[in-house]
Amino acid sequence: MRPRPAQFGAGFRTSGGGAWRAGALAALVLAGGTLSGCAPRIAPDAHAPPFATKPYEPFSTAAVVAIALREWRQWGQLVDDDPPGTRPPLAPEDKPERQPGYWQRVGEYWWLGLDAGSPESAWTGKHDAAGRVFPANRDGAFAWSAAFVSYVMRIAGAGAGFPYAADHAAYINAAARMTGNASTRWVVNAERVEAYAPQPGDLICLGRGWAASLRFANLPTAEPFPAHCDIVVSPPVAGQISVVGGNVNDAVTLKHVPVGPDGRLATPDGIVLDTRWPWFVVLRVIPLAPPPLAQRLIDLNAG
Repeated sequence: MRPRPAQFGAGFRTSGGGAWRAGALAALVLAGGTLSGCAPRIAPDAHAPPFATKPYEPFSTAAVVAIALREWRQWGQLVDDDPPGTRPPLAPEDKPERQPGYWQRVGEYWWLGLDAGSPESAWTGKHDAAGRVFPANRDGAFAWSAAFVSYVMRIAGAGAGFPYAADHAAYINAAARMTGNASTRWVVNAERVEAYAPQPGDLICLGRGWAASLRFANLPTAEPFPAHCDIVVSPPVAGQISVVGGNVNDAVTLKHVPVGPDGRLATPDGIVLDTRWPWFVVLRVIPLAPPPLAQRLIDLNAG
């Protein structure tokens, strides 16, 4: 866990990350002489199937919802609307992510969701990159909720339009830069919870731990922060939306989130309606326009 910064602000910075990366880069240069002397670069989507990389059909929020719900069904259609911390923790041997069939599925989220060559891409629900079983009480170091979101976006055909990552902060910040016109390359845009009603296929996000007090105005941040995002899978019904998230109770789980009559997570003055979770940003997913037919035929026949 990173130390909590003294205060939040636009571009707040936490200690340690930059120095570590600088040291790692220096070591890499010393070991290999130059970066150009390293092993050939692996294509980021080298692990993804052709139907997702070409893609066979344009990326859409309908595909995002369908894939998220498919995974939820595979994990037993679990629902948890309880306040956080009120359910007794599972015994290590009972955690779904460590059961046969499920630890491998988590491994597929890592392998397919993250860019090929990422150190985390060889993890599973109970193994590190060397295939060693890690203790169940250390699973926080192998949290896979962002890998789940990355997997859904990759398989839905987002291609190079989504910033696949092992932590939610990476794509929250990327979406915030899109909103601030500092980037135009991503299919996600950050929206204020009091100004935009989340739609099926969008993501709703919260800060965790010391970042629970993070607000939209703090985005983008200069360093990662602990967070969680869920995928919206339904329009409002009876004053609530349904969302699906990975690594919730060590599984893929659905929960219901209250919204106002306008479908928004917060009142106009920014008061979040859900008293359980501090949602602070919606990531609006932007469907990609289909390419011209001639280009699609070229792409489908490439290679």
